[in-house]
Parts: sequence; C-alpha cells; structure tokens
Amino acid sequence: MFIENALRYDIPVHVLDPDAQAPCSPIATRFVQGRFDEKATVLSFARDADVVGIEIEHVHIEALETLQAMGKRVVPDPSVLRIIQDKGLQKSFYRDHGIPTAPFTLIDGPDAITEHADMLPAFLKSRTGGYDGRGVMPIASTQDVERAFPGPSVLEKQAAIRMELAVLVVRDDAGNIVCYDPVEMVFDPRFNLVDHLRAPARIDKPTRDGAIELARTVANAFAAPGLYAVELFLTTDHQLWVNETAPRAHNSGHHTIEACMSSQFDQLLRLYLGMPLGDTTLRAHAAMINLVGEGGSGEPTLSGMHELLGMPATYPHLYGKRQTRTGRKMGHVTTLAADDATLDRTIEKVKHYARVTPANTSTVARSNT
Repeated sequence: MFIENALRYDIPVHVLDPDAQAPCSPIATRFVQGRFDEKATVLSFARDADVVGIEIEHVHIEALETLQAMGKRVVPDPSVLRIIQDKGLQKSFYRDHGIPTAPFTLIDGPDAITEHADMLPAFLKSRTGGYDGRGVMPIASTQDVERAFPGPSVLEKQAAIRMELAVLVVRDDAGNIVCYDPVEMVFDPRFNLVDHLRAPARIDKPTRDGAIELARTVANAFAAPGLYAVELFLTTDHQLWVNETAPRAHNSGHHTIEACMSSQFDQLLRLYLGMPLGDTTLRAHAAMINLVGEGGSGEPTLSGMHELLGMPATYPHLYGKRQTRTGRKMGHVTTLAADDATLDRTIEKVKHYARVTPANTSTVARSNT
C-alpha cells in the first residue's frame, strides 16, 4: 500500500523481507530476501539508501543506529523504536511522562504473578516479540499462572473499557503535528484482532478533543518525527488511557486511503522526504473491515467479491499473500457512507458475504444475527 502511493511520485522503493514471495516483491524497485532482525543483512541492504523506514517493529535496532550514524534519515528514530519494541519500557515511558495508562507492574516470569494477586484480573503481555494479538493473554486468577507464557512480561490490570480508540498522529522534524479523527475499534474475540473500525468514532466532542490531545502528547513526548498510531482505552468512567503506540503505518489507518484527503501512506512518504504534511480531513463516515483467514491453511480464495463490488463506495484490498491460515490478515474492505446508519448496514453486508478460506473449501454466506 505504501509502494502504490509512492508510484504516484515516481519515488524508488527498495524492500527487505524474509519472505521470497512477499506481496510487495513484484512492485518494489528492488526486492531483497533477508531477515530484518539481522544486523549485517540490514546494513548491507540499506547501505546506499537515502531514507530508511520500517513496516514492522522487529527490526535490528543497532543496525538502524549505525545507518543513522552514517547519515541516513531513519524514521522512526531508533531511540523511539527501542522504547516501543519493549512493552515494559513503553509502559514505563508513559508513566515517567505523566501519560495516563492502565495500572501495571513488570515481572520476570509467571511465578511472580502470585506476588501481585491484587492486580488480578489482568492481562499478561510479553515485553518483546508480540504483535496482532500474539504475546497477550488474560490472567483471571492465580490459578491461571500454570498456563502463563514464560519470560519477562508486563502484568496490566484489566480495565473497565467502554470503547477502544486509535488516533493517527504525524509529527515532522520541526514539531508540526497533524492528527486524523479518532477511530473506534471493534475486536474479534476469536483472534484478539480488530474485526472492523469506524471513523469518526461514536464519541462526544469533549472525548474526541481529549483523545486527539492525548495522542499529540504521546508524539511530543517521543520528540522525534514519525507516524504514530496511538491506541487508547476509553473507560466506563470516561477516562482516556494510552494502551500502546505503533511508530509506523497501522491497521487502524488503512481506511485513510479512500476516506481521507491524504492517506497514512501518503503522510509517511511526505515525512520521509521532508515534504509538507498532508490534509487529514475525513471525506465521509468510513469503516474498514479486516479480511481474516478462516477454515485452515492453504492457497487463499475470497468469496463474496461479486457482492462487494456491487456495493456503493466499497473498496476491497487484497494483500496478495500466497498462503492463508486461520487468524491471518489477508486484506481489508473500506466502505464510505453519509451517516452511521448506512455505514452499519454496509458493515453487516460485507461481513455477511466476504470470507477468505483455503482454495477448494466450500463457503456459504454467514449470518451475523
């Protein structure tokens, strides 16, 4: 999606990815298969680059620091990425900067959970390596300790959540900031992934303004240029807490391709190249529905494309991944509408018809009632 936007500017984009069949490989200016968590590989790949960016957080930090010392423009700044890669450092960063977040404690392993029984029920979050719901598990009581994953973790007290929100913030070198409208995220409990999001979020103006201001505070606390996806909890007593931050293009901003004047991918390119930041205005009510694999593994097939293309202002995006598996993000559908009621109906239609399953698996439209 980033490359599709960059093609409009005739900007060459070189890609390093461990998968030889990565979806971006056919359209990248240059594609190199290799691990982005290996220092020598990253340095060799980016030695001649002008700008170095990331698509996932798990990139070798020391390699990025070396590239920065060589004079490369690296976004996000490696110092920011070092904090965000470690959920323990990230949570401590919020606390140290007076940014509201759920109560937490850092533990070295599951045996320490019993020492913090007053924190339960809670969520156990692995400090490193987690993404897309992986590395997170609920701990309802001390009886759950036996099944807890090992290693250093964050034990975070379970919040009474009314809604989960996200705000995309873009901060340039001069400290100028633009923010997108807060989005409302609805989760699929089967996979602990976003099922769909909607923009603008169904919140009142004081909450909207507070969410944007809190997201700006996070970006300013990091004090470095970047695209920050700030995920928030809106609690039942109307408090806003920062859950976590992603310093990159993010699933919570995919709707901006069709829904906003300048998409998150356009903003990222502008940021890399030192161009003026784009217009974040929302064109209409919008929803983004994730297409998640189900029914096992294999070559993917999408059912419901005919129906999707018959819906007004509805845009399928297939990611071109060669293999589907249950719980894997395989694409998304964005839809625009004049009001929330129309948006609700289209979301239900998309969820009713669209399914990604292994080829040769029989499919039927789902009922969401």
